[in-house]
Amino acid sequence: NCLLQAAAGILCYVGAYVFITYDDYDHFFEDVYTLIPAVVIIAVGTLLFIIGLIGCCATIRESRCGLATFVIILLLVFITEVVVVVLGYIYRAKVEDEVDHSIQKVYNGYNGTNPDAASRAIDYVQRQLRCCGIHNYSDWENTVWFKQTKNNSVPLSCCKAALSNCTGSLTRPMDLYSEGCEALVVKKLQEIMMYVIWAALAFAAIQLLGMLCACIVLCRRSRDPAYELLITGGTYA
Repeated sequence: NCLLQAAAGILCYVGAYVFITYDDYDHFFEDVYTLIPAVVIIAVGTLLFIIGLIGCCATIRESRCGLATFVIILLLVFITEVVVVVLGYIYRAKVEDEVDHSIQKVYNGYNGTNPDAASRAIDYVQRQLRCCGIHNYSDWENTVWFKQTKNNSVPLSCCKAALSNCTGSLTRPMDLYSEGCEALVVKKLQEIMMYVIWAALAFAAIQLLGMLCACIVLCRRSRDPAYELLITGGTYA
């Protein structure tokens, strides 16, 4: 039960981490259903905390009804976590298609002069993942922003972090990140989804242990000798 409550906290943390991280990349995918595994895992974490309290009370009192309820709820949560794993694999496979479908539109809408949320997201991703453009820095030449500025430069977020005098000019490509962002964004999002999958698998194993322990207590309780009333001379002894 202590393990279940610790697992509940970790599951909620994993779910929250997925939400926070996806918020930085939400402009690169349009399918909100990708976050369903994270929502479910937070709900499971909250439920596990409550289940842990129920299990503690039922175990201390050795309540047969309480322990049976505890096992049934754990079994239902276990099935839910199996569903999370399946959904995680499904949406992990869809991430690449989602990013490929939307990233071109996001880059075409970039505005470096008065940056909106999508433009700030591009700069954030290029700095964090150390990338430039969709496939490489030359992709910027096809964007509306590049054609409007007419200065043959890419955003400063493409500049290598170690350089202080980089202007983003395409005449100095050695100052720019050479790797494109699409592959790195896909990799990052798939890694996040794997955190959800591994967390669900790990705590499904803990739940199996919890069900096993509860079943052992139930079996021991059923073998305990029943109390009998001994009647002697009209009195109870």
